[in-house]
Amino acid sequence: MSNKPGGTAAVWLAAGLCLLGIARAFAADNPMPRPPQLERDVQFWIRVYTQIDTNSGFLHDQYNLGVVYDTLHFPPATPPAEREKLVEAARDRYGAALKRIADAGDAPLAADDQRIKDLWGAEGTPERLRAAVDDIRFQLGQSDRFRAGVIRSGAWETHIAATLANLGLPAELAVLPHVESSFNAAAYSKVGAAGLWQFMRSTGRRYMRIDGAVDDRLDPFRSTEAAAQLLAYNYSVLGTWPLALTAYNHGTAGVRHAKETLGTDDIVTIVRNYHGRTFGFASRNFYVSFLAALEIDRDPAKFFGDLPKEAEAHFQEVQLPAYVNMTALEHTLKIEGDRLRALNPALLETVWEGRQRIPRDYRLRLPADGQHWSSDLLAQRLGAHELFAGQRPPPRYRVQGGDTLAKVADRFGVSVHVLAQLNRLRTSAHLHAGRVLTLPESPPVPVAGVTALVAATTATPNAAPAAVPPGAAVREVAAAAPSPGGAVPEDVAQRESAEDAQAQLATITIHGHAGPQPVSAAQAEAIGPALGPAAEVQQSADPIDYSVAKDGAIHVAADETLGHYADWLGVSTESLRALNHLKASRPVLIGQRVRLDFRKVEREAFEQRRREYHRALQASYFASHRIVGTEVYVARPGDSLWTLTQHGAQLPMWLLQQYNPDVDLADLHAGVRLAMPRVELIGSGG
Repeated sequence: MSNKPGGTAAVWLAAGLCLLGIARAFAADNPMPRPPQLERDVQFWIRVYTQIDTNSGFLHDQYNLGVVYDTLHFPPATPPAEREKLVEAARDRYGAALKRIADAGDAPLAADDQRIKDLWGAEGTPERLRAAVDDIRFQLGQSDRFRAGVIRSGAWETHIAATLANLGLPAELAVLPHVESSFNAAAYSKVGAAGLWQFMRSTGRRYMRIDGAVDDRLDPFRSTEAAAQLLAYNYSVLGTWPLALTAYNHGTAGVRHAKETLGTDDIVTIVRNYHGRTFGFASRNFYVSFLAALEIDRDPAKFFGDLPKEAEAHFQEVQLPAYVNMTALEHTLKIEGDRLRALNPALLETVWEGRQRIPRDYRLRLPADGQHWSSDLLAQRLGAHELFAGQRPPPRYRVQGGDTLAKVADRFGVSVHVLAQLNRLRTSAHLHAGRVLTLPESPPVPVAGVTALVAATTATPNAAPAAVPPGAAVREVAAAAPSPGGAVPEDVAQRESAEDAQAQLATITIHGHAGPQPVSAAQAEAIGPALGPAAEVQQSADPIDYSVAKDGAIHVAADETLGHYADWLGVSTESLRALNHLKASRPVLIGQRVRLDFRKVEREAFEQRRREYHRALQASYFASHRIVGTEVYVARPGDSLWTLTQHGAQLPMWLLQQYNPDVDLADLHAGVRLAMPRVELIGSGG
């Protein structure tokens, strides 16, 4: 737990989430401006959300959303492949029309061609119309999904409103789940985003418990609290709510780069004029789709008629006094498993199947109409023999003769990449019989026989391990404990960074080409629950730009050294010192500009290694810590970067830099205001 430093010169301002400059937005009359220049875009999304369902769609220009060429309607039973043919045929038809109109000049046009030309108005020059041929896009309707979301929202809207109000955040943020998941708390996207607020795993672990037993992203109450923190953080870095919301989709670093590139925080300028490599249709339209959802949510009856919302959820919570097996808990509570599951969606299948224990301090949700439970009462009723000090270790597998990494990965339903990263191996590594491999805590793909195999090896988790026969899974007796500084074993970081890399690869696979948009509800759900277009980049709260400038230089980020750069470049530190005229043994400072040598490694490879290093660093820390709030600290005489990181939970320098990306941390002086994240230790969970 973090503690405030002593000394009267240290000034702590506003506990909780009172971030730098945040009061400026809360005091504004309209924190969510609706610029008239974006009105046509907002109206487009209102039409998508209310006028056409997932059996229809708009054929439109992807840059000028006022140009909607046609509304396509599909019979409900039309297969997706047939729908795609109809969309492509319409795309070709309107592309040909645009070419005809561009070539016609001032000559008379057929009625339908004239209608298309009129859609463009003065903007429809021959050059613009020819360019528009490649910009024809299909947008599936969403009215049925939005309508269902309005009904579902009743269960959580009170908690969402209270969470935002308690933190002083704009009430308008409560409609974001309409855009992200249609208020589906069980939503899970193909690239790994989950829950009501669609957190990626790496971002969610900053604020929630996500491990082999618990995934708080699937808990609408815990994830709401986390989303409020992330949005407040985005605002503290970017300064406006339109940009903070855009960063929820595009990533904090990406929006910060757009702001710096154009020299403005004006959302209209950025949406219209920023052309970053990954700033595509989804990023450009995230804020306007939010504004559309906001208008609809304020008066849903205007668009859908009277809708009966789900009743608000009522329950009691009890904090678990120790690690507990679910079977013992069900027996003690005398509550049906189905009721417990419904109230505790964050508990993973590993817990319900007995392969993992419910963690200590987990806030178990129980029916409000039953006996009142407290942590002490639960401990008394369970008994000492049913209370455990730690979690069950992750599953292990002893290699047999003839095994390959691919065979083991296939047997346990994991990817070769994840298995190799988890065990610090190359994907082409040769396996020797007898080696013990660590398996992911929760295989992402169910495999027949794995459950029974793991259950058989965990029947007596506190007994000393016997000799392991070839082919059997094994478990270690003691879980790896965090070090005094809060670090966790390297395999945790390897696993987390590998899973993030897999999600990024999946994102590229889906969105890295100009393929067709979903044409059916099934296809839309397969890609993700978002009502708008799926994001082009992986969600990230890291605001640091790890790319190399055009002149081959970078700015030093926290926890980086010349030795890191030398390793990633395949050169010596001495050569880098000579290139940058640095004295021997003098360290580089955060923010310092360093030129790099790319004779042996390409820039893209260097950037990838640099990002992977920081992903692993952050994954390791957030495996055992989570952010629970933020405080503003005013630096006093004698403060340095090192002394600031020693407060309370010993903040890593990279986290302090992320919360203060525009502060020169290498040149601190008295009076500088810093955002200081408050963190708590939660254990590695495995």
